[in-house]
Amino acid sequence: MTARIDHLVTSGTFSLDGGTWDVDNNVWIVGDGSEAVVIDAAHDADAILRALDGRALRAVICTHAHNDHIDAAPALAARTGARILLHPADLPLWKQTHPDTAPDGELSDGQVLTIAGTDLTVLHTPGHAPGAVCLYAPDLNTVFTGDTLFQGGPGATGRSFSDFPTIIDSLRDRLLALPPETVVHTGHGDSTTIGQEAPHLAEWIARGH
Repeated sequence: MTARIDHLVTSGTFSLDGGTWDVDNNVWIVGDGSEAVVIDAAHDADAILRALDGRALRAVICTHAHNDHIDAAPALAARTGARILLHPADLPLWKQTHPDTAPDGELSDGQVLTIAGTDLTVLHTPGHAPGAVCLYAPDLNTVFTGDTLFQGGPGATGRSFSDFPTIIDSLRDRLLALPPETVVHTGHGDSTTIGQEAPHLAEWIARGH
């Protein structure tokens, strides 16, 4: 049985470089009726637990360590026994939010995480954050992009720890290489497909180099 994807939206704040903004975040749950992983434990551990509906949580996977994507991760892990996984390049960002708690494991490019018989391949896609990753699930025809790619273009690169040419390289080399029919589930806002975004990305790539 192929895993299914559940989705909820949680609300809170994003803070960086001295500013704070209200945000709505997408939380993605991948699994079956008995086990699951959470991609980006944002804002509300109670809401995520309700969405899990008694399933065993195997891991909390962080696409990056901006506070709005990880603020509920330690509480969720403490209540479920799940491991928190983060790319090590984002540890400086993680420590801004959780100085006294460390992730339980590292994500690395090409690593494969398996849940409910479905593989999630880690794609290191720096730019929005140095340790940003996407998770590609070919069996689900889906990539979870965090804040690397949105409907209409790349994630923001105007704040600390981000870099525009780097995110352009990530989009060109990693995400545009995926099949055009691949569904893109983002960290904020509506989903899209690689094919729908390809023309926009070509314009951003031309602008970036």
